[in-house]
Amino acid sequence: MRNISLSLSRTLSEMDLSKPSLLLSLLFISSFLPSILSTPLYHEYQNNQYSVSKFRLINRRSLLNCPIINPYLSINVNPNSSLPNESNVTVTVSGVLHPDKLQWIAMISPSNNSVNGCPLSSLNYIQTGDLKHLPLLCHYPVKAQFLSNDPSFLSCKNRVCRDRLGDDCIIHTCSGSVTFHVINIRTELEFVLFSGGFDAPCVLKRSGPIQFANPAMPLYGHLSSIDSTGTSMKLTWVSGDKRPQEVQYGSGTKSAPSDVITFTKQDMCSDHVLPSPAKDFGWHDPGYIHSAIMTGLKPSYTYTYRYGSDLVGWSDIIKFKTPPAAGSNELNFLVYGDMGKAPLDPSIEHYIQPGSVSVAKAIEKEVEDNKVDSIFHIGDISYATGFLVEWEYFLNLIQPSASRVPYMTAIGNHERDYAESGSVYKTPDSGGECGVPYESYFQMPMYKKDKPWYSIEKGPVHFTIISTEHDWSTNSSQYQWMLEDLSSVNRTKTPWLIFAGHRPMYSSTHGILPSVDMKFRNYLEPLLLNYKVDLVLFGHVHNYERTCAIYQNKCIGMPTNDKNGIHIYDNSNYTAPVHVIVGMAGFSLDSFPKNVNSWSLARFSEFGIARVHSTKNDLLFEVIIFFFDKLASNSIIRFCIFNYFFSSILFQFVNSTTMEVLDSFWILKEVA
Repeated sequence: MRNISLSLSRTLSEMDLSKPSLLLSLLFISSFLPSILSTPLYHEYQNNQYSVSKFRLINRRSLLNCPIINPYLSINVNPNSSLPNESNVTVTVSGVLHPDKLQWIAMISPSNNSVNGCPLSSLNYIQTGDLKHLPLLCHYPVKAQFLSNDPSFLSCKNRVCRDRLGDDCIIHTCSGSVTFHVINIRTELEFVLFSGGFDAPCVLKRSGPIQFANPAMPLYGHLSSIDSTGTSMKLTWVSGDKRPQEVQYGSGTKSAPSDVITFTKQDMCSDHVLPSPAKDFGWHDPGYIHSAIMTGLKPSYTYTYRYGSDLVGWSDIIKFKTPPAAGSNELNFLVYGDMGKAPLDPSIEHYIQPGSVSVAKAIEKEVEDNKVDSIFHIGDISYATGFLVEWEYFLNLIQPSASRVPYMTAIGNHERDYAESGSVYKTPDSGGECGVPYESYFQMPMYKKDKPWYSIEKGPVHFTIISTEHDWSTNSSQYQWMLEDLSSVNRTKTPWLIFAGHRPMYSSTHGILPSVDMKFRNYLEPLLLNYKVDLVLFGHVHNYERTCAIYQNKCIGMPTNDKNGIHIYDNSNYTAPVHVIVGMAGFSLDSFPKNVNSWSLARFSEFGIARVHSTKNDLLFEVIIFFFDKLASNSIIRFCIFNYFFSSILFQFVNSTTMEVLDSFWILKEVA
């Protein structure tokens, strides 16, 4: 996702606050913040897709007990103990004397988090977009719902008489219920009732801590490929227990032990003045991340597995499919970027991606229908951005698909970027994560730690996966790796070369910040042409867009139409790569301008996925020529058969709600 950071935040972060003159200057600046809030620029910032929700700003509030005495008030949680790994928890508030729209419930975890204000100045709020002069809340609520989500609450349909004078009820109370979708995040939960809305919250009642039945339970298993053979697969999962566990596979006849890692607050990035969300109010203990490698598998074959241990429990038995080996004839894969997650209840959460649920369901359907060998998610994975518990909600969302086929990823700005962290772009987009949670949860066959680029071959395709967030200039280690990788591709074995990363080289969409970094394009585009890359896939911009065969902003080759009007790019006589933006998998969509460049051939601002079918050696058509051969006494009919074999890529953009194919194109090349 493209993001903005206020220049004031960067300026403040470079100041030496030990100097009295600077402190006086900051106090002077802060005195103008109320007027800033009323400016058109601030309102534009708040109203665009990068604005921070009022819910998120609660993380910067001091919570006080409400000055209200209500002996009737109570909170009932069902279930109220031994929570399962995934459930819907109903919270009922009874005894409310005066129901109003500003009463809301937060789900807090861990339950012992302080709800006192942290003694930091209002200038610290600028980093996350909060410009209000209020103390910092030391932690943030995972979810929140207004009691008015229950339609009977404000009208007090569930009225209970609490005190009578003769036959008349002189005190009555009201009640309301809301339901939260809860997953096992190991730490205790507590539900807290507030009044005052999101702007001036005060505590009315707390439920008390509620535990999960098994905080050590192994959960959220997802697969990835470790090489191009299709004979080994890595499984990664999360548990509250640090002792090694195992994966059992092949009908339980084989097993592999897990390696165990974790990360701490100290591994997160932060500015030297302003604490990042990952180090501060967004931190949540990640538990322990286990990974194990299943070996001795057959490519394009179906197996079962389960993971865990007798001590902490076992997952369900899951069926999975290995990918085709490099050089085999066929590959089916899905590709998309910028997905994130959204609540499966009416809750308000930090950074909701409205299309993510429909996309996750569409992916699950494709996998269930056995149409997918692998998945590629190219950047902006969970949008946790320093709110660590949201990684687990994302893992839970993709688990039905990612546990069954390899889920391959590329790093994006919301996983990596932060000031003074070594990223190319100095924005606070990762919230202080700096790639650490990403590399822990999604263990790709990457170059080295914090060098998350890699290549892999599946079927007839060689994938070169880069990081647009790390140095890609000509003297960088990543550039040198790209040279080596692209020059090593055996186009007889893998005739198709696909190049993928997060930030695009071409986009018709214009935002507050440019969608395209011209330096990035100027450095890398010659490589794509020199090594005859067929297809280039990017995200970052939240829509779908396809180009002609393009180089240096010009169409070098144009597609023709087949009998159904579908575009065909003929790469038998290679001209230039085709670029496709696939950033339409969840985040709020970007619109297109009325006037676009001639190189933009297809544009859709709809949520969806890209479905790709690639082959190495297809008989697309056959020509039979008959002729007469006169011999001495007879005429003989002879014939010759000419077979035309092509490698092909069929690329389809599919709407995730209707599953309608909105755009299709072929890339073909004749087999020598």
